[in-house]
Amino acid sequence: MSIAVAELDPKVIWKHFDALTKIPRPSTKEEAARNYVIALAEKLGLEHVQDKAGNLVVRKAAKPGREKAPMAALQGHLDMVCEKNEGTQHNFDTDPIKVVEREGWLYADGTTLGSDNGVGVATALAVMESNDINHGPLEFVFTIDEETGLTGAADFQPGLLKSKYFLNLDGEEKDTLCIGCAGGVTSYSRRKIAHAAAPKGNAFRIKVFGLKGGHSGVDIHLGRGNAVRILGRLLQALIEKAGADVADLKGGSAQNAIPREAYAVVVVDAAREAELKKLVAQIEADVQSELGAFDPGVKISVEATAAPAQVIDRKDAVAIASMISSLHHGVLAMSPDIPGLVQTSTNVATISVTGDEAEIVTSQRSSIESSKHAAARMVATVCRMGGFTVEHNTGYPGWKPEPTSDIVRISREVHKEVLGKDPELVAMHAGLECGVIGEKHSGMQMISFGPQIENPHSPNERVQISSVASFWKFLKVLLERI
Repeated sequence: MSIAVAELDPKVIWKHFDALTKIPRPSTKEEAARNYVIALAEKLGLEHVQDKAGNLVVRKAAKPGREKAPMAALQGHLDMVCEKNEGTQHNFDTDPIKVVEREGWLYADGTTLGSDNGVGVATALAVMESNDINHGPLEFVFTIDEETGLTGAADFQPGLLKSKYFLNLDGEEKDTLCIGCAGGVTSYSRRKIAHAAAPKGNAFRIKVFGLKGGHSGVDIHLGRGNAVRILGRLLQALIEKAGADVADLKGGSAQNAIPREAYAVVVVDAAREAELKKLVAQIEADVQSELGAFDPGVKISVEATAAPAQVIDRKDAVAIASMISSLHHGVLAMSPDIPGLVQTSTNVATISVTGDEAEIVTSQRSSIESSKHAAARMVATVCRMGGFTVEHNTGYPGWKPEPTSDIVRISREVHKEVLGKDPELVAMHAGLECGVIGEKHSGMQMISFGPQIENPHSPNERVQISSVASFWKFLKVLLERI
């Protein structure tokens, strides 16, 4: 059912989140969202500055009597991951997010919700226009293009911030204080391919779907299926055992998401149609058995489709299928220091064919810089052995935990006092802007926290309404204590 988001409590946050759901804000297309922030800053008479990358900083003076308090920065990113279920009619460049409420949680209707990091941004805006918080001098930092690789933070102007404390509002687990994160790098593996005239036969569109997907960092250890790798396994079998030719394939949609869906168009001799369908059914059953309760919704469909004019050269099709089915996906190492924390991982993120080139995108993460690069080299070595060329982006650094810092101590004390429980100190196996921006501002103490957000980067994303109220209560007192 529909819900009036702006009327939820605390209204000072939800009214801004409601506004943000109506503003399209894919990564690199945050201008309208940034203009919304600027308009509020100008209405309030606050100083604001924009760097060359498009990041925005707004400054607010301290409440009377707190002018000598250390300056603190509240930070969130303006963009959101744009994922939708196949069949959902939604244009992320123009359409508002359709928000629904179920049993105390907010979801979107068939798309990502944008609570990552819309709730954090809305909360910063609530502080910006507040009159009842006895805070010291504040900076509000709104970055761009976080979701495609922290590029806004990477291009953030060095020395722009004056704050001693940096409060990242991009956390996704209530009652935790994040004090460290992994660094990451994205690898692009490409192979030139040839095409041939499509043979006579029947064409089918084969689709892997129903997987949970999720964040390629925080969800990588949960045993969820990878649609791209399943498609590769399927194509290997269809090529080898049913003589199939591959006309097209595509899977995944973002380098930082575990792929939920993938498809291929194949052509087989009409006499082997039953054989093809039997193979698909067998692999579907095998995958369902293997994933079990980790990802119980996985399915593989077979639908007749129009015959293509051409197919991928058999040798190239074999190379692509072999590569995406063989690349490692998942945890490479667990942390020896922090129980339960993934230390190093790799995600097989996307496969696509454009013209005469196939591209596989993978992402590697680690809290250890040398391990991050070793994982990227591992992927590159395997891909080059399969006839692919490989390039890596510049990546981003991790954030080393400082559990004894002043901001961690104060935050723990406030959390216990306000919410009645000791927060759990954690480090994330995901990229946070703290590490990137902190590297440009030496000595700044950092912490990350937020409300309960689950299944980010997928259409199952949801935010717990009650946790936003607790998040707000904690933040207000924290700002009065630092």
